[in-house]
Amino acid sequence: MSNASGRFEKETRFHDDDGWDLSEDLPPLRTQVTREPAKTIITRNDSPDISFDRSINPYRGCEHGCVYCFARPTHAYLGLSAGLDFETRLFSKINAASLLEHELSAPGYAVKTIAIGTNTDPYQPVEREERVMRRVLEVLALSHHPVAIVTKSALILRDLDLLAPMAERGLVKLRLDDRTQIRGGGGKTWPCRDPHSSAPRSLPASGAQGRTIAVVLRGRTRAMFVPLHATVGSPRALSQKVADFLEKIMRQNNKMETMSNAS
Repeated sequence: MSNASGRFEKETRFHDDDGWDLSEDLPPLRTQVTREPAKTIITRNDSPDISFDRSINPYRGCEHGCVYCFARPTHAYLGLSAGLDFETRLFSKINAASLLEHELSAPGYAVKTIAIGTNTDPYQPVEREERVMRRVLEVLALSHHPVAIVTKSALILRDLDLLAPMAERGLVKLRLDDRTQIRGGGGKTWPCRDPHSSAPRSLPASGAQGRTIAVVLRGRTRAMFVPLHATVGSPRALSQKVADFLEKIMRQNNKMETMSNAS
């Protein structure tokens, strides 16, 4: 994974090996968390292609470091790289819960499901200490507000005391990726869940059901998606179609690269 300069920066930085330095192992990557007060917390969209019109992202940047993450370029707005900076330089929205309470109580607010985890994982490792998602969920539970959560972390089990009562009232939709392993650069590795975790069993039992589909090709996760409609067929058949399509693209890219090198 590279760590190129942000695309909006006037200056660019890159590493160049002049052959004089002795090869040494790179030091372990360290996660830096900056606690920042956000101005607003509910993000809205009017896209006809998205099934929700509002979302919350407790963090900017994500330790999971998925290579396919579409949120990576957003770090350029901070003057940071979409590569390793996105995985290691994180921003915690410490006032998310108080902002949410204020925005939900605004006159004229119309209740609709809030999506969380659409940009970065709200239960990524730093949440264990930061607890931003926990406080946001407490506000939603107290307000009886519907929420849809996408995560690949078993840390969500910590909040079952909030999720289970909400699920009983039909206020929770959950998508859990329970099999993909994500590897970041510099030796950082996080399994999405412990293989013996009770997350897939506990969460459906609480009434929060659903699962993302991850496509793994050649030892790496190449895509992750969430079926939006039951009419798409079985998850296995759908994931196979996506895998076949990605495999075709990869073969074409390899062929073009070979032709380019030959010329």
